[in-house]
Amino acid sequence: MARYTGPKHRLARKEGINVLDKTSASLQRRLHILPGVHGKKRKKTLSEFGQQLREKQRAKSVYGLLEKQFKLLVQSVQTKKGETGELLIAHLETRLDNMVYRLGFAKSRYQSRQFVGHGHIVLNGKKVNIPSYQVKVGDTIALTPKMEKLRVETEEEKKELLAFLTKEKNVGTLNRMPKRDDVQVPFDTQLIIEYYSR
Repeated sequence: MARYTGPKHRLARKEGINVLDKTSASLQRRLHILPGVHGKKRKKTLSEFGQQLREKQRAKSVYGLLEKQFKLLVQSVQTKKGETGELLIAHLETRLDNMVYRLGFAKSRYQSRQFVGHGHIVLNGKKVNIPSYQVKVGDTIALTPKMEKLRVETEEEKKELLAFLTKEKNVGTLNRMPKRDDVQVPFDTQLIIEYYSR
């Protein structure tokens, strides 16, 4: 299945959450109305399977993952010691594209994925162009010197960094693995795990 490249407002309304990484007055107004002519009439109670599927789709939309990528990630954390939901969030948050966004180098996760893919990101002093690369504790992330000159300060940079990150002289560092309490995610990890445990 190809990555979704259509209108982001449509995707946000379909999932019922803001996947744009920024607030928009028009989106906030229509967020809970499904897209399409009959959007207002199509609201219905979901079955247990439907709820699990919806949460899985939301997580994929937020982090921009394809089904195969997401399924492999969930299966991977299920084999590890620890609380599966917490491990899932930690792995999603430490993807290189997400870290670039969290450090404020990009305005959105879509833009951060593009930066990584186009070779504008330096990890531990070396260029890395794999958005799904799992950043490890102690790794440093920065923009290439050329990209740093062109960059405009983002709204994300004006916000306080999350507790597991530090940033000094435009170089970000992962100090520890993220915990569930560090980030607010608009989906239920337990329902996602149940979906893949069927």
